[in-house]
Order: sequence, then C-alpha cells, then structure tokens
Amino acid sequence: MFERYSVNKYSEKVKKATPPSVTVKNCIAAFLIGGLLCVFSEMLFTLISGYADEINARTYVSMILVVITAALTGLGIYDKLAYVAGAGLSVPISGFANSVCSPAIEYATEGHILGTAEKMFSIAGAVIVYGCSLASLYGMIYYFFIMGQ
Repeated sequence: MFERYSVNKYSEKVKKATPPSVTVKNCIAAFLIGGLLCVFSEMLFTLISGYADEINARTYVSMILVVITAALTGLGIYDKLAYVAGAGLSVPISGFANSVCSPAIEYATEGHILGTAEKMFSIAGAVIVYGCSLASLYGMIYYFFIMGQ
C-alpha cells in the first residue's frame, strides 16, 4: 500500500524536486540591495539631520523604514523584493517590520483578536523576548562593570 522510503531515496527525491541555488548570484543581490537600503537610510538620516538632532533623526529614520516596510508588505511588494534580495532585506528593522505585518495580514480574516492580534507577534515574539532580555543583560553589564568604575 505505502512504499517505504529509505533516507537515501527520500534525499534523492528532494534533490530532484528542489531547484538549484545560485549562491554567488544570491550573495551579490543581497549585498547590492542591502547596500542600497543602507545608502537610502543614510540619505534619509542626512536629510532629517538638518531639521532634528542626531538622536531624534535616527529615531525618525527607523520609524520611516518601519512604515515603508509595512506599506510594502501590505501591498504585496515586499515579498517580491525579498525573493530577489534574499538576506539583503533582512536588515533587522525591515525584517522585523515584515515579520509583524505578514501574519497580521494573513490572519486578518479570522478576526481582530484571534486573527490579527494573536498572530501578529507569532514570529516576532521571539525576537522581542530575546532582544529585550539581551538588552537588559548588556545594560546591567555596562552599568555594573563600566559605569561603576
């Protein structure tokens, strides 16, 4: 009834079904598009720095990148860009914004509470938990060992 597969047979079938990866091309695309995102961010920072102090300018740039990423995710453009750019768009701020917006859009049909609100942080939740935990740990290390001297 069911044919039993060995690990080798299964691996052969997976290799046949999986398209080959063009590693060099993917690395170049990630480097170029990630670099363009960084250049855009720096240009935005330079523009905003003329109107605000450095700390606020950095905050505004981060907020603008989150809004742009959320809008591109909502329009379905971010996924197409990410397919071409690969890791180049996984810069923490845009990757995080996409990981929050994608599940929220996908599960919106299930309602505001059990769909959008519940699934919104399903992927990003781990990033928030470990990010806050490590930031607290680094802050304590800095406070007790560097500031305390």
